[in-house]
Amino acid sequence: MNGMNRRQFFKVTAAMLSGSSMAALGLAPEAALAEVRQYKLARMTETRNTCPYCSVGCGILMYGLGDGAKNVKTTIVHIEGDADHPVNRGTLCPKGASLIDFIHSPNRLKQPQYRAPGSDKWQTISWDEALDRIAALMKADRDANFVEKTAEGKTVNRWLTTGMLAASASSNETAYLTHKIVRSLGMLAFDNQARV
Repeated sequence: MNGMNRRQFFKVTAAMLSGSSMAALGLAPEAALAEVRQYKLARMTETRNTCPYCSVGCGILMYGLGDGAKNVKTTIVHIEGDADHPVNRGTLCPKGASLIDFIHSPNRLKQPQYRAPGSDKWQTISWDEALDRIAALMKADRDANFVEKTAEGKTVNRWLTTGMLAASASSNETAYLTHKIVRSLGMLAFDNQARV
């Protein structure tokens, strides 16, 4: 108390008096119990995926809430960057960080749409119908436009009327298989989304 002036002495005394008075009136805090808080994502299902936006191919972790009980539909409630992914190592750009809005958007298409030639209306079709239609149209175009030999008689096995644009967010293995399939069909027009 040697370095304390009169004003400071009264402030300290008033603080001590008010604190002890509040404790006497029962306003003292109860003993706090030490507790480990449960991890907020502990009861959710974790799914690894790739961000769909650009050609970087960042890894994401999607967390779904829903315990698989009858009449319970799992819904994605949280998305974050995958810290174990070699591309982004847990970071996400603003678009990737807002993927939850993309997933829950009422305007998001969840089924294939088809518009018949000359029609002004889109109709919903199944995935099987869409894939069967794509395969049938590709086969018809390849059968009609496949070039086996040039005018000089040189074997070329080309299909020049259809091309393929691949997604660069896929893995090296997927890109390799895509390239093999496209080239085995005879397509020459083949590029990757990263170059667009």
